[in-house]
Amino acid sequence: MKKTFFTEAAYAIGIAILAIGTAFMALADFGMSMIVAPAYVLHLKISEYLPFFSFGMAEYVLQSVLILALALIQRRFKKSYLFSFVTAVLYGFLLDGAVLAVSFLPFTSIIFRVFCYVFGLLLCTAGVALLFNTYISPEAYELFVKEISEKLRMPLSKFKTIYDCTSCLIAILLSLAFWGISDLLGVNWGTIVCAVVNGWLIGRMDVLFHRTFEFRDGLPLRKHFES
Repeated sequence: MKKTFFTEAAYAIGIAILAIGTAFMALADFGMSMIVAPAYVLHLKISEYLPFFSFGMAEYVLQSVLILALALIQRRFKKSYLFSFVTAVLYGFLLDGAVLAVSFLPFTSIIFRVFCYVFGLLLCTAGVALLFNTYISPEAYELFVKEISEKLRMPLSKFKTIYDCTSCLIAILLSLAFWGISDLLGVNWGTIVCAVVNGWLIGRMDVLFHRTFEFRDGLPLRKHFES
């Protein structure tokens, strides 16, 4: 018999482990997840001139732009888009806190960095899979993928891979524009690996969760997020 997993808990846990996973991947320094790589590259560049411009701030600024793009594509602005911005800000603060926390880890060996990369990648994919199973508006990235895949009637995991590869390309182009080919920052082999396997891993995580849990609403709030 499957265990009940409340969708509100899926939201809280999903966003928390997504932030922690991203922080571990930043610590590994093998290249960020392509989902956040553009924001990370912008953070690195802008913080050279504005030191207070954190990774988390770059995240919710860029996600605001993505929400506006989604509204233009859909030709309407839904209430859920506004909640998605709130999620982006919450995630930004959690991310900055997680980055600060993992920075105190005293290990720098290559084995430890590989562990951080793999562990961070698995946490990120699990977090995204949980966010896809809640009615509470996810980050703009997940919201964009979810809504556009439905609009195109394309399998979510397939469109997710397309989106991830596009995001990876944008990050590479930004890094080239800022620092040139000899010094790509925020983008490395880990970014490419993540772009290729991320959609597949999220699909597998989703299957695993649904084999184990039955997602149910614990609060009567869904109607407020679907308009």
